[in-house]
Amino acid sequence: MFQRLFGRERHANRTITDALYAQIVAAARQSVFYSHWNVPDTPLGRFEMLSLHMFLFQHRLRGEDGAAQEVAQVLIDEFFLDVDHSLRELGIGDVGVPKRMKKLAKMFYGRTAAYDDALERNDHDGLTAALARNVRPDAGIWPQAPQLASYVADACRQLAAQPSESIVSGTVAFPLAREA
Repeated sequence: MFQRLFGRERHANRTITDALYAQIVAAARQSVFYSHWNVPDTPLGRFEMLSLHMFLFQHRLRGEDGAAQEVAQVLIDEFFLDVDHSLRELGIGDVGVPKRMKKLAKMFYGRTAAYDDALERNDHDGLTAALARNVRPDAGIWPQAPQLASYVADACRQLAAQPSESIVSGTVAFPLAREA
């Protein structure tokens, strides 16, 4: 069944792709991040949070075979299409988009490597530092970084508990970010 959905024609089932991507975006746009945790509510701040949640999704499906692997690739493609579209909406011309996309892709993969390394070592301080360095490079000290690191660790645990079958069927649940 999943081969038909995500096989040769990856976009044969837009419903699943759209549902998963909408859930990832909704998790990244939780107001607590911006109103209480001081994530900049700017295009770059939103990119950081969307990248973080896309990383969490990809991290969950890493090592899976078949439909899960294909879903992960379809969602990464969707993410970069969305970033491309957002750049164009911001007024970046056709000539400038590829250069910026290359830079943003490099940023994304650099961040995911840092987050993955910290999570694999169960290094809360390392994760906190990586998040602060990427999300708030302008802040010397970002007091809310440990809260975001705890959220990321909680999200990893919650995502790990979700069956792959549920995810590839279009349902992924991220934790709610709490004010305190």
